[in-house]
Parts: sequence; C-alpha cells; structure tokens
Amino acid sequence: MGRRLWCTVALLALAGGPALAQGPALDRLMRAKLYCSQKILEAVVTSRWAELDTRSRELEVLTNDPAWTMLKAPEYVKHSDSFRTAVRALREASAKRDLETAPKAYAALTTSCVECHRYLSRSRLAGK
Repeated sequence: MGRRLWCTVALLALAGGPALAQGPALDRLMRAKLYCSQKILEAVVTSRWAELDTRSRELEVLTNDPAWTMLKAPEYVKHSDSFRTAVRALREASAKRDLETAPKAYAALTTSCVECHRYLSRSRLAGK
C-alpha cells in the first residue's frame, strides 16, 4: 500500500470502532496520529501546503474518534484541547502559506503530544 494512503486507510479502519480505554482501537488511533504528525513535519519543512492541509484535516478527524475521548479527566481534556488548537493553527498556516506560523504550530502540536503522554504515564504509575 502506498505511504500516502496509509493514514486514510487507518482512519477508515477506526471508523465506528468501539471506544476502548486502551487496546487495539486506541493503538491504531495513536499510530495514525504519529504517522500524520510525521507527514506534517515533512510538509512543513518542504512547504508542501496541500499536504499540510490534508494531514491536518486527517488529524482533526482522529480527534473525533470515540477512542480519542476515552478519558474525561480535566488534565486530559486540557491536553486534547491544546492538540486541537495546534491542528487548527496548522490548517490556518497552510491556507495562508505562512512559513513563520507553520513550524511554531507544529512545535505546539508535538509539545501537546509529549505533555499528554507524560501525563498519562504519570497517571498510570500513580494508579499502580
């Protein structure tokens, strides 16, 4: 399968899947998120605005998956909102072909991922 189609196929595989706290649905979602994020970095670095728009839209779709909203904790919601804000900023940067905002939005996107994963890791450790 072509690399360009992988994220779309992953999104289709997720459609309608059960909302699981952890498990295959969430794993697929996170892998699709990682793949799209890597492609966004490539698009930002090479100023491929259409690709940036496409991948940003795919990330928006991922945030609407039931597995995305597995946790209702305020801290998780805060991280999720930060991620969504960064995705919107990426889409706006692609629409404006803004070479200054796009890398900043990508950095915010990446930071939101790292902070959320750190939060979830600490939460799991505290729960043991």
